[in-house]
Amino acid sequence: MTDSGHNRVAGANEPLVRFENVQKTYDGEILVVKDLNLDVERGEFLTLLGPSGSGKTTTLMMLAGFESATHGDIILDGRSLKTVPPHKRNIGMVFQNYALFPHMTVYENLAFPLQCHGVDKSEQESKINAALAMVELTGFERRRPGQLSGGQQQRVALARALVFQPQIVLMDEPLGALDKKLREQMQIEMKHIHENIGLTFVYVTHDQSEALTMSNRIAVFNDGIIQQLDDPETLYEKPKNAFVAEFIGENNQLFGTVKEISGDRCQVELDNGQVIAALPVNVSAVGERTTLSLRPEAVTVEPGANNNCDDVFTAKVVELIYMGDHTRVRVDTCGNDEFVIKMPRGSGARSFDVGQDIKIGWQSQDCRALDAA
Repeated sequence: MTDSGHNRVAGANEPLVRFENVQKTYDGEILVVKDLNLDVERGEFLTLLGPSGSGKTTTLMMLAGFESATHGDIILDGRSLKTVPPHKRNIGMVFQNYALFPHMTVYENLAFPLQCHGVDKSEQESKINAALAMVELTGFERRRPGQLSGGQQQRVALARALVFQPQIVLMDEPLGALDKKLREQMQIEMKHIHENIGLTFVYVTHDQSEALTMSNRIAVFNDGIIQQLDDPETLYEKPKNAFVAEFIGENNQLFGTVKEISGDRCQVELDNGQVIAALPVNVSAVGERTTLSLRPEAVTVEPGANNNCDDVFTAKVVELIYMGDHTRVRVDTCGNDEFVIKMPRGSGARSFDVGQDIKIGWQSQDCRALDAA
């Protein structure tokens, strides 16, 4: 019998996890995950981001072993997981509902996975103390989950996932039940914990700001396919298609037809007849339909000669909303009455009136010609 190559010895430069042509269907017809090829690097914080039903949670559950792949293989540290049950995968798991045992103390909750992994009683205490120190809950050992706040329960769940020193920690929407302020605080804490211990984290969320805050890389899922896999800055600044541009951060969309492509710029005729210069990201032919993507903060109001704006248009102010650090200006321009501009505090937005005509402009390199959404 020849070796299939699935029990390779993984070198230090090999990814920790490799999804190879993985598919998943629940009914034999509709693929929830379609031909997934994805490497998870050692020590990285990778977030699987996407709307409900995009395949991100199913991908996580296949790696955890709670779902099996219909086709393809998942390799962990050089070993195929096809026949490895969940409890033998050396994976820590954190759920949205924490899944803590309410009748057990914090200490007992953390001791449970150590007992399951056959860790000697003599070693358990030092491991539990170390895990609690990591999440800043030293002194909470004797409390029960019901005596803790939501944020503290979430930290206990994280400590329980870390206590047996797994190769990888998987998290499924773990901050979803917390209020906004606590959620943002926990995002920073989780990022710091990851940086301090250097473990591999794979995190599922539908919250794009959460993904941008914590991740080394983000895989944006839609319809069972990874649309783009990049670091947060590249994903935000250089979306590769209209779905990613719309899903990550706020985005103005304009629709038109490519009139001309010349080097690293193209001319797009909007549906109202106006023409815009843009960066041709994934358009390749004259006559193609395209969605133009432009971030609200890339727009300059009343541009002067020193702004180097290639595209300048008249816009009618529809709405002004004061947001503290910026004013959100909604205008009607280029056939879009939902066009948004973010003006930083102190830049004069409050001197505008609703109904007033203003000049706006932007550099063509900030206006990305993407696929027709």
